[in-house]
Amino acid sequence: MPLHIRPATRGDAALILRFITELAVYERAEHEVKTDVAGIEASLFAADASAQALICERDGQPIGYAVYFFNYSTWLGRNGLYLEDLYVTPEARGTGAGKALLKHLARLAVARGCGRFEWAVLDWNEPAIQFYRSLGALPQDEWTTYRLTGAALQALAEQS
Repeated sequence: MPLHIRPATRGDAALILRFITELAVYERAEHEVKTDVAGIEASLFAADASAQALICERDGQPIGYAVYFFNYSTWLGRNGLYLEDLYVTPEARGTGAGKALLKHLARLAVARGCGRFEWAVLDWNEPAIQFYRSLGALPQDEWTTYRLTGAALQALAEQS
């Protein structure tokens, strides 16, 4: 059955939250999901939303999603596309849905003149790593991601 990829709509907010939660469970981080349907609506579907989402369907049934946004490379002097989430339901894995979502995003990045298409993967997620390598993606081992959240973020913001 053919796949259909479409832009997500506000009506998909509960579905997206379900997919986010399923992905978090897979990544052993369900406790880190702090958003709700209203948060998804506000962050993805407000007029000033900086992130966007896609829904992948087979035979009219949603089987996956992707959330992405555009970033900027000073070295290239061009935008890039950053994939925040890619998720395909367990029963639909291996059917081409993940590749279809990545191809859709790659085409979008090329059409928008992006110089990069990037994402992160957990170092233990060997099935995903092998999948990404099979598409020609390479790890950027020389970079380490840093993150400020919660009290540390607040403390830095309040420093004079």
